[in-house]
Amino acid sequence: MVSPELQPAASNLIYLARITDVEVTSAVVRRQRSGNLSVSDAAATLQQFRQDLTRGYHLIEVTPTLLAAARSLAERRGLRAYDAVQLPAAVELNARWIATGTGTITLVSADQELKAAALAEAVPVEDPNLHP
Repeated sequence: MVSPELQPAASNLIYLARITDVEVTSAVVRRQRSGNLSVSDAAATLQQFRQDLTRGYHLIEVTPTLLAAARSLAERRGLRAYDAVQLPAAVELNARWIATGTGTITLVSADQELKAAALAEAVPVEDPNLHP
């Protein structure tokens, strides 16, 4: 279950790197295959996520520049591959928001390594597991 504030209907601006579709698909299918999620629940979850992806989220494209930044972050911070792509997307977006006077973004993650790397890159982080 996704927190209410992360639902597209909450009218928060939610940005995702385009690779998030692959990450979510992989996570859901792996849970279904391990028996922690029924086939019907997995299908419903993926269907809902893909609907939300097309209607409610802003996608950040994975460009050669973003991949170069990801490679650098993977080397400096030892991040997993997709986390190393997600973080420079957040760093780039945060820099744009600051430059335009919009404020800062908040990266939402429960991954301890990604959170530490984000904080080291001056990106505020919120752990969804800390909110019931």
